[in-house]
Amino acid sequence: MSPDDRLSRLLLLVPYFLARPGMPLLEAANDLEISEAQLREDLQLLFLCGLPGYGPGDLIDMTIVDNAVTITYDAGISRPLRLTGDEATALVVALRALADVPGLSAKDVVLRALATLEGAVGLSATPMVSVAPSHTDESTMQVVSGALERGRVLRLRYYTAGRDVISDRTVDPIRLLLVSGTAYLQAWCRGTEAERLFRLDRMERAEELTELAACHEPTGQPRFSEGVFAPAADATLVRLRVGPASRWIAEYYPCEHVRSDGTDRWVISLLANNLGWARRLVMGCGP
Repeated sequence: MSPDDRLSRLLLLVPYFLARPGMPLLEAANDLEISEAQLREDLQLLFLCGLPGYGPGDLIDMTIVDNAVTITYDAGISRPLRLTGDEATALVVALRALADVPGLSAKDVVLRALATLEGAVGLSATPMVSVAPSHTDESTMQVVSGALERGRVLRLRYYTAGRDVISDRTVDPIRLLLVSGTAYLQAWCRGTEAERLFRLDRMERAEELTELAACHEPTGQPRFSEGVFAPAADATLVRLRVGPASRWIAEYYPCEHVRSDGTDRWVISLLANNLGWARRLVMGCGP
């Protein structure tokens, strides 16, 4: 029995028993085409499912008297979930983005869920809008994903854009993240002895070592609502006056203020942790 089969059955059990209070276990097992022992295991698992809070008043509850089952609290899943059009579209977009992540494990599960949802809401299998993460080499993603799965140390040759340097890093991988279409590795860097985020598209080389990685719990859930960049306490406020050809800066980098000067020029204020990076940005814009 696959996990998918069991999950589908668990989602069915609550509405099934709600419609049949006092249903004998053996008769229910025959209906569901499983053994009575398997049904008992499923019901024991349902006792641990419910709403956030997970207290006695939040979890699914039932009584089993004389081998007959009656649901006494359904935790809101008395009927199958029905999505609104907006909710379904948002979920389709998220699944399409997830399916496009290079090296994704269990991609077939994502694609099956996407196909089912698209068929249910009548969306075209050919998306009108393509949602894809920034380019990451497939082999890099496979190496990083493999090291995470096997709990191994990674050796990286990594480009740091802020300092315009390439360095070799040895890291204990923690987890992969996808932020605004860009894949990151959250890892413990042994050189800096601190937790760091590494963009996969800036890895020139990734090598999985035979050494087992040390276990590091994430220091906290990253907050990416305003992007990945976190200005230092002593960051310098840089003010740029740019023309139409460099207007992209305001869309690509997190900015403090953006305003028009009344002509075709824009005044952009942004924080920089490294003035060398800011100088290279200006020089790259040309005259």
